[in-house]
Amino acid sequence: MHSIAVDVGNTGTKYGIFKGNDLVKQGYFQGMENFPEEITNCTFEHAIVASVAADAANYSAMLPVTGNIITLSAQTALPVLNSYKTPQTLGADRIAAAVGANYFFPGRNCLVFDAGTAITHEFVTAEGSYEGGGIAPGLRMKLKALHTFTERLPLIDQIPDNFPLTGQSTQESILSGVLAGTVAELNGLIQLYSEKAPDLTVILCGGDAGFFESNLKGRIFVIPELVLIGLHRILTYNV
Repeated sequence: MHSIAVDVGNTGTKYGIFKGNDLVKQGYFQGMENFPEEITNCTFEHAIVASVAADAANYSAMLPVTGNIITLSAQTALPVLNSYKTPQTLGADRIAAAVGANYFFPGRNCLVFDAGTAITHEFVTAEGSYEGGGIAPGLRMKLKALHTFTERLPLIDQIPDNFPLTGQSTQESILSGVLAGTVAELNGLIQLYSEKAPDLTVILCGGDAGFFESNLKGRIFVIPELVLIGLHRILTYNV
């Protein structure tokens, strides 16, 4: 029997279909009207839904499930200790990423970057305690903000593979400021956390993980499906 994890984000919804502990299929869609038929035409034993945007109950109602449907909340039992001061305000994707990191790297201090609409980072100790992290604008949010809140700066909506350190045009200067600046921001966080936890393991997920993989210093593990696997670990912990 299969189970499913659904991650409702700011710009779209990701889902992962699991057989046992194995992720056998994953996908992405935007809007309830585009709910995939491969989900509605299937029957799942259990499901978990996490949302940072829409009402998770609307998505849960679309899932054909014979057993439990868990809506991730501050009251959901977790396989890690949640030391966040305000768990009721903690984004579902953030705690799922932390759980996923602890699953892949048990007994190690982990720093997770989820680079999407926003760039979040999460710190999980070797003892399995989620300590919290940070939230910052993502690359496209920064580019859009420069265009939106100024009179003359152009909108750049593509993230190039290469960018100048020293911009020699307005477009290059924007790319340098946003891309080189954000890379320096993440490298700085890695350095600060490495001083706190010398055996630090750094993990990347999210839509812009590939960009940062190519530009960050040191050894980085890229696990695109980290949030989905973290959600599934929470599901199996509760059923």
